[in-house]
Amino acid sequence: MKAMVLRAITSLPQNKTPLSFTDAPEPEPGPGEVLLRVTRCGVCHTELDEIEGRTPPPRLPVIPGHQVVGIVEDRSGDFSRLTNGTTQVVTTGARVGVAWIASACGHCQYCLSGQENLCPEFKATGRDIDGGYAEYMRVRADFVHPIPDSISDSEAAPLLCAGAVGYRALKLCNLTDGGSLGLMGFGGSNHLVLKTAKHKYPKSDILVFTRNATEREFALSLGAVWAGEIHETPPEALDAIVDTTPVWGPDLEALKRLKPGGRLVINAIRKEESDKEVLLKLDYASQLWMEKEIKSVANVTRQDVREFLQLVAQANIKPEVQEYKLEEANQALLEMKQGKIRGAKVLRI
Repeated sequence: MKAMVLRAITSLPQNKTPLSFTDAPEPEPGPGEVLLRVTRCGVCHTELDEIEGRTPPPRLPVIPGHQVVGIVEDRSGDFSRLTNGTTQVVTTGARVGVAWIASACGHCQYCLSGQENLCPEFKATGRDIDGGYAEYMRVRADFVHPIPDSISDSEAAPLLCAGAVGYRALKLCNLTDGGSLGLMGFGGSNHLVLKTAKHKYPKSDILVFTRNATEREFALSLGAVWAGEIHETPPEALDAIVDTTPVWGPDLEALKRLKPGGRLVINAIRKEESDKEVLLKLDYASQLWMEKEIKSVANVTRQDVREFLQLVAQANIKPEVQEYKLEEANQALLEMKQGKIRGAKVLRI
């Protein structure tokens, strides 16, 4: 099969081709696994973090990609999985998705309390196991997700991470309808957070902060009531802010914009190390006092993904998508590094 493979940690844009387009053995499903024929795979900022060494070290060589849509081609024996309290058989020919969570132990305190995203044995798709930048992949059957018929393959791909983790971030905001929401950065995830928030909280004002003028125009076209630069003062203080930027500076600005008791939710696995000295400029009185909170998002659970897919189908939420060929993955990653983003980037396999 054809695949894009990461063989070593490197940096963009110094290395414009971090992934090799190559032939790889077609995987065979093991016990409890399915083989997927991949049709689409989203391109995520987390791939940049993997390539540049900011995530926990990936298994090398590895095939990246954790927003995978595919068709079940084969399965190893008889098995079933539990979804919303009912047992469903994973059948060949089914159209399913794979998210960042590839597996968890199932018996630790976190798994048993519905927090499998915090499991110490958490394994990530495209980091700890081969992912979807390939024609085929194998994955545990109980960690695939049925795709509603109303969602196309290209639309479904970014929903599996950018959308699902944005949905988790929005839940962690503790927002009520009528409360004001800020979005720091406006790429693949936050454009879906905006669409989701408009559905769940129709009386809430949504304000967007981004350095990119094109992204500001995009946000306004999707219903933001205001869009400005990261350092601009918005017309109102905010109850919650979701930050998806890769650096620390926007978080310091976000804390200034919160109301007393407001919450900043940081939706990022890592921040760039070169920017960490910015944290030394944190001013307690203006940025944290008055019971303001900072909350991080760690991965997603299967429940997050399945709830979000159903919400999207019911609300007819459609992501903005740019498509690339599999062999153009390096181009898509480079554009993401350079900030050339409108919605989500998806590989067409």
